[in-house]
Amino acid sequence: MKKLVLPIILVAAVAGFAGAQTAKKPVAPAQITCAVMPTNKVDIAKATKAGMFADYKGNRYFFCCGGCPEAFKKDSAKYAKAAHIKTPKALKTRKAVS
Repeated sequence: MKKLVLPIILVAAVAGFAGAQTAKKPVAPAQITCAVMPTNKVDIAKATKAGMFADYKGNRYFFCCGGCPEAFKKDSAKYAKAAHIKTPKALKTRKAVS
C-alpha cells in the first residue's frame, strides 16, 4: 500500500507543477471605457496609436475625445478609479498627454 501511495503523490505533484507552468496570461481587453466620460467606449489600439491616453501611477487611462486628456491632467486623482490597464513595461517612461 505504501509503495502505491508515493507514486500517486509524485504524479499529482508533477501534474500540478506542469499545469502551473502552462497558465496563460490574461488577454488585454480590446475596448475600455473613457477615464473621463465612462459612458463612452474607447478602442485601445486606436487610442494608443492616436496618443489618446495618459499614464498615472503605473496605470494607463484612455480617452474618447480631445477634451478628456486636459480634464484628466487637471485632476488625475479624481479619475484614478476609472477603468484602466497597467502601464506597459516597455513604455512606462513615455507620456502621451502633457
